[in-house]
Amino acid sequence: MALLIIGLVLFLGAHSTRMLADSARSNLISRFGENAWKGLITVVSIAGFVLIVIGYGHARTYPLPLWVAPLWAYYLTIPLTLIAFVLLTAAYVPGNSIKAKVGHPMVAGVKTWALAHLLANGNLADVLLFGSFLIWAITSFVSSRKRDRANGTTYAAGTAARTGIAIVVGTIVWAVFMMVLHVRWIGVSPLGMMTAPAAPAAEPPAIVAPAVEMEPKAESSATDATPNNGESPKAAEPK
Repeated sequence: MALLIIGLVLFLGAHSTRMLADSARSNLISRFGENAWKGLITVVSIAGFVLIVIGYGHARTYPLPLWVAPLWAYYLTIPLTLIAFVLLTAAYVPGNSIKAKVGHPMVAGVKTWALAHLLANGNLADVLLFGSFLIWAITSFVSSRKRDRANGTTYAAGTAARTGIAIVVGTIVWAVFMMVLHVRWIGVSPLGMMTAPAAPAAEPPAIVAPAVEMEPKAESSATDATPNNGESPKAAEPK
């Protein structure tokens, strides 16, 4: 768990310098150059990412459940991850309407991705991983939009063709990842809950007919015997 936490601090911290220490970031860029700064951020990000992968893998070996995700959370994860992949793709397709409206589709995609996984996973390691990314993405998105308003930054309106490309490519990448790559890399099938065969219905208990009680046979005895005329037999008189 410690490796996971250190990796999150390094990776998310490297991507939060403009949000947390913008003036110090600007001073370092002006002193050492933009390329040197980007190189430093890249090295720290890679180191953090490696520690996240190793730490999360170790933490999954000994899971500490905090809650059990309901079934509806798994179904909600499917469309949320699709939206996340489309947003991530829109960040790299120039001239699309999604980027024009959202402004920062990359951060919005990370936010949607983290929310989807946080809903469907209730272990401690999952909460640390996806919860940290969710908090970072929300804070970063708010900060970026605020900075755009302060600087008067606007984004050109996108075309329908470019928007369609972003949606189609994002959907294809999402389908490949959900159906093939996720189970190979992570070891879990996201569609498993939806494609799992239904449990067979239990067979009804066998109905056993109650045993028929036999009527007791009447026992005959000499004392019960009576003559045909209905009179009681007389005792024999001594001669």
